[in-house]
Amino acid sequence: MTDPRKNPPNDEPDEGRREPTLEPTPNPAAAAAAARAYSQAPTPDEFPPASPPGGESVEPPPAEPAREQAAQAEVNQLKDQLLRALAETENTRRRAERDREETSKYAVANFARDVLTVADNLRRAIDSVPAEARTGNTALATLIEGVELTERQLQSMLEKYGITIVAPMDQPFDPNFHQAMFEVPGTGKTNGTVVQVLQPGFVIHGRLLRPALVGVAKG
Repeated sequence: MTDPRKNPPNDEPDEGRREPTLEPTPNPAAAAAAARAYSQAPTPDEFPPASPPGGESVEPPPAEPAREQAAQAEVNQLKDQLLRALAETENTRRRAERDREETSKYAVANFARDVLTVADNLRRAIDSVPAEARTGNTALATLIEGVELTERQLQSMLEKYGITIVAPMDQPFDPNFHQAMFEVPGTGKTNGTVVQVLQPGFVIHGRLLRPALVGVAKG
């Protein structure tokens, strides 16, 4: 009987006999991941350009001058529109302030023009009494003094509101403030000089309220 220890089994594979090879089972998740990685891989066109020889970096091209000029032009246009709007607002404010001042100054013009009739009548009453009549009649003199006082108070009230009298006697004729009613020849004065005032004129804050009715010299 043969001892198995003396004849160990032959571990050498038999050339005529091969063991069967098992194929690995495909993993679906790994296959999907590989396909996704392949699809996300950059194409040759997407690779960055190679650096020039010498390792120098390539600077990006400067911004287009046309775009910068367009942006600057838009800024200038908006600035101009803002300045115009501010100027228009300031002009509107000044016009409103001027209109308010003129309204305040000349609001009494129509009323003052009617009051001037009272001043004219007071002056006519004073001028109708000759000086010699006052001397011989105390009551009449007192009456005329009262009328003169009333006239002075009325003129003071008118001046309070910027209404002043225009009495152009012996002054050159001014068509802006005088109205010539007739010419007087042989006065010995320069042609166009006011030699007679029929009715005094009035101005309100420098603006004509009523022209003076005058007679002028004719040379």
